[in-house]
Order: sequence, then C-alpha cells, then structure tokens
Amino acid sequence: MALDKDTLSQFLDALDRFVKERLIPYEDRVADEDVIPPMLVDEIRMMGLFGMSIPEDFGGLGLSMIEEVQAAFVLGQASPAFRSLVGTNNGIGSQGIIIDGTDEQKAKYLPALASGDMIASFALTEPDAGSDAGGLRTTARRDGNDFLLNGTKRYITNAPRADLFTVFARTSPEVKGSAGVSAFLVEAGTPGITLGQPDRKMGQKGSHTCDVILDNVRVPASNIIGGPDRLNKGFKTAMKVLDRGRLHISAVCVGAAERLIRDSLSYAMERKQFGEPIAEKQLIQAMLAD
Repeated sequence: MALDKDTLSQFLDALDRFVKERLIPYEDRVADEDVIPPMLVDEIRMMGLFGMSIPEDFGGLGLSMIEEVQAAFVLGQASPAFRSLVGTNNGIGSQGIIIDGTDEQKAKYLPALASGDMIASFALTEPDAGSDAGGLRTTARRDGNDFLLNGTKRYITNAPRADLFTVFARTSPEVKGSAGVSAFLVEAGTPGITLGQPDRKMGQKGSHTCDVILDNVRVPASNIIGGPDRLNKGFKTAMKVLDRGRLHISAVCVGAAERLIRDSLSYAMERKQFGEPIAEKQLIQAMLAD
C-alpha cells in the first residue's frame, strides 16, 4: 500500500535528517571498528527502516516500489554498511515470503523481520554458482516429510548475524538447470548449520558476509516458500525477488553518486593551489563532469 503524498514527504524528510545527523557522522567509526554500534542499530530499528517494504498488516511501512526507490536515494548517501544492515530484511530476505509465501509463513516471520527483531539472509550464491544461479549444487534430499540440505553457500550478506536463511537447494537433481531448485526457510541454530569466518573485504566495513555450510540440515517440507506445492519453483521466486532488488540497488548507487559529487565539488571549491580553488582547473572540472 502506497503512502499518501504528505506522509511520504514527512518520512523522506525524517530519513534525510537521520542520514545526515546520525549515520554519516558514524561512518569513520564503522570503518575503523568494522561494526555498526548497537545503539545506532536500535535507532535504525525505531525509524522503521527494517520494515520499509514489508506490508503494514505485518508491522512494516508498506512502501511501494516507487517509494522504496525514493527512500534508497536518501539512504544510499550514507555508508553502504547501513543500507546493507536493513537491506536483506526489506528485499531478498523478506520479499520471497511476501510474494510467494504461505499465510502461515507470513504471519510467523514478517512481523519479526519488520521490527528488526529477526535478521534475514538470502543464501543463493555458492563457490561455483553466482550469476549462473541455475548451476547451484546444494542438494535437498527428501527424507519422509522432511528434506536434508547439504552444501556450501558463499558471500552471504548478514549471515554472521542472521536469524533466518532463505536457502536455495536442488530438490530434483535429475532436472538440469534451474527447474529443479526449491527455496527453503531455515532458521539459524538448526542442527547442521555452521558459519565460516567473516570475509575480509577491502571496503564496506560494517557489512558482514561469510560462508554458510549445510551438513544434513533437516527441514520440513512445509518450510518450502509457498509450501510443498511450490516444490522445484524456488528459482522463479529468486528471480522475482532479485528483479525488485536490482531496482533498489540501482537507487542506492544513485544516492552514493550524488554524495560523491557533492563531496568532491565541496573539496574542489575549498582546496586551493596556485592562488585559486582547484575547481577552477579545467582537468578538475572535466573529472567532476564525468
């Protein structure tokens, strides 16, 4: 449900102030310590940012895609770590449930995701399957009314702190490509799940990724997103979710670009060489124009 024009404007104004007054001042600390301070996470939670795109019926703000893009323009002007913290709950971690989940799955997980009490993670990528998601090797073998999941997922955002994983696994190994893949909701702490050490990255400090290793993880068939009737339809769910996510990430990149231009221009106006701001130099102007 879209917000009315005045409410949306008020939300975006409040978000803009929050980004400038609370998030940006903490960027250096997050980069140095590789962690978002807990009190700032609490403020992010109170702003409702974990549930921006989750329907109001489940405690979220219920932003439409257009409204979410406008919010991402603003949020993208701060360190990517802040957006990454809430991004999985709003996007790849919740949208599969919103789009294809059963009523029971929505009622069980969406309120906790919207409040930030539960952190979601999207376990699709593997050591040999990323862009070619149809080539994934993680298996889900039926055992009575359950499935046993085995495999390794890689570069999984928010995995070190996740409470819920959407795990994509091959339920019909005889079927080639993406047609034999199902999407499972797997809670952290389920026996057989172990996490690798957080990845060391050149940037995006404060945003954590790691391997997720599945060793005979027993999951009931009812935990397939959409229930047993959506067996072997997980790849379709993934594509719906990722299509929406690409719009969100694109908007975040625009926000980051606007911040970079603003900061670069400000520096070029203040920094002086040979008696004048370097912004007067033709090469600097060309760089800013590019």
